[in-house]
Amino acid sequence: MKGVRGVIGRVRGWRRGWHERSKLQRIDLYTRVTLCAMVWLFLLTWGFLPLGTIFGRGSWALAIGATLLTVNVAQSLLSTFNVRPAFDHYRGAAPFPRRRLRLPAVLLVVLSGLLIALMAGNGLDDRALPVMAMDVPIAFGIPYALLVPARKFLLHAAAYIAAFVALLAAFGGTGTPLLATALTMALGLLLVIISVRPSGWSLSVMWQAEEARDMQARLAVAEERLRFGRDMHDVLGRNLSVIALKSELAVELAQRGNPAAVDQMVEVQRIARASQQEVRDVVRGYREADLPTELMGARGVLQAAGISVTVEGADGPAGIGAPAAVQAALGWVVRETATNVLRHGDPRHCSIRLTRTRDAVVLEIENDGAGAADPLGGGGDGGGSGLAGLRERLGALGGSLTAGPVGDDPDLFRVTATVPLTASGAAPGGRPYSASGERPASGGPAASATGERPASGGRAASSAPPPSPAPSALPEER
Repeated sequence: MKGVRGVIGRVRGWRRGWHERSKLQRIDLYTRVTLCAMVWLFLLTWGFLPLGTIFGRGSWALAIGATLLTVNVAQSLLSTFNVRPAFDHYRGAAPFPRRRLRLPAVLLVVLSGLLIALMAGNGLDDRALPVMAMDVPIAFGIPYALLVPARKFLLHAAAYIAAFVALLAAFGGTGTPLLATALTMALGLLLVIISVRPSGWSLSVMWQAEEARDMQARLAVAEERLRFGRDMHDVLGRNLSVIALKSELAVELAQRGNPAAVDQMVEVQRIARASQQEVRDVVRGYREADLPTELMGARGVLQAAGISVTVEGADGPAGIGAPAAVQAALGWVVRETATNVLRHGDPRHCSIRLTRTRDAVVLEIENDGAGAADPLGGGGDGGGSGLAGLRERLGALGGSLTAGPVGDDPDLFRVTATVPLTASGAAPGGRPYSASGERPASGGPAASATGERPASGGRAASSAPPPSPAPSALPEER
């Protein structure tokens, strides 16, 4: 039972590892495994089956045949280990150590010599010779085709075939067997070059495209950071300079006993509050999500990644007819989920559905490529910021979010966000939400229609000194 459980666990581990790979990593692995399997397939067919003709031809023929098979297995093992670094060398990821070709080259010479010796001693049937001669260079040729240019490979292949056929002729080979051997060896090496080189070229192009996409994403992030930095500088630079100047003037006036110092400090207070609101607006505009824009962006990004996307209900009352706060909250869910589906999943299809009940709007995002990865990258309330951040944002509006596999299929993952239609009204505790669904900063009155809080005590700027307000920080937006 333990052995069976161990096998089942190993199979599940392989399946989980396969699902955790990206599409490109799967193609890379599939290509390398296919080439390695091709080596062993040729060994079991072209290299092993023709050895059945040596039985009955003497013990020396059996000894040479057994040695030939053993060396061929060793050559195939070396080829299996060399395929991956050969691919890395071809696409420029890492250089291939040339010393790793020395032993395979020696084994190729040994294999050729054993086959010629077996044929010269009449230990092999004439019809089996061309088939075995075709298999001998395959294991060496597959990684070698990735390490040298195609023209050089073909020249070396032609030289090897000529030397092999010449040695066969020198040890008694004649006529049709020689011609058939030359043709089958040329066919085998041609099969190697037309199967290995295009595979390496395709993988190289795909890896370059993947690296270019990563670089483009990093540049986009850097550009957005620069834009945000410029916006913050434009908002704060002028106001902070005015605050510094007016503060200095107020100090000088206060030292002279001039009551105008109070007016200057009131003005400093007003500018500081205005700056606080402006910063809050910049941050809100930077991080707030608009539902129609996010739906359109998610569709474009996912389709660009080769994922078919269906969006339902976006043009109805659940979409454009929903209150602004509801749209903002659901837009954030669309943005976060679409981003993490691309980052952690590998779906073929993604569906987005918006429905409206009597008192809430429900958003469902479902994809079929989750596998063992968490499409939100959060993993739960205690880890990551994706799932926890979304739940906190929706919870502030009285909404909820659930995420998990659908049924027994581990690949089908669904995110369901529910936001009440009253999210744009009063929040729990009596404080109203803003149009974006956020509460005003704690410790003070609600924001006015212009986004600024009135001065403490409700008075405008005047010569009377206002009471010192409690310091308030910018509310942290998540």
